[in-house]
Amino acid sequence: MSHALNWDRAIQETLNGLPRALRRHVSNVAIVINELPDDDTLDAAGVDDPLDLLGFYHGIPLTERTHDYGLVLPDKISIYRRAILAACDDDDDVRACLRETLLHELAHYFGIDDDRLDELGVY
Repeated sequence: MSHALNWDRAIQETLNGLPRALRRHVSNVAIVINELPDDDTLDAAGVDDPLDLLGFYHGIPLTERTHDYGLVLPDKISIYRRAILAACDDDDDVRACLRETLLHELAHYFGIDDDRLDELGVY
């Protein structure tokens, strides 16, 4: 695998591919690329092996925000580079996995949990 993928560009392409109605609601959220999750994130996700967690949404979903939500630090979507690289065979796989992971975490940002994603047939 060449690892020549521009991760920032792939993230931006995924965001640009969102329907405009959704894209305009994505605000006050930072999307960061980390090598691996920290211990607190692994605990929050209920995951033991850091290579098993491809991404994580840290924040308050839009559906849970109240009228007094404001003046807060941005939510964060973490993408875990080493975990994605370990799960993929080539740059095309990495790009597809990165896209799927980001969309999954954006679903959490919009208030869609894993059970609902399963019901919708995302998995």
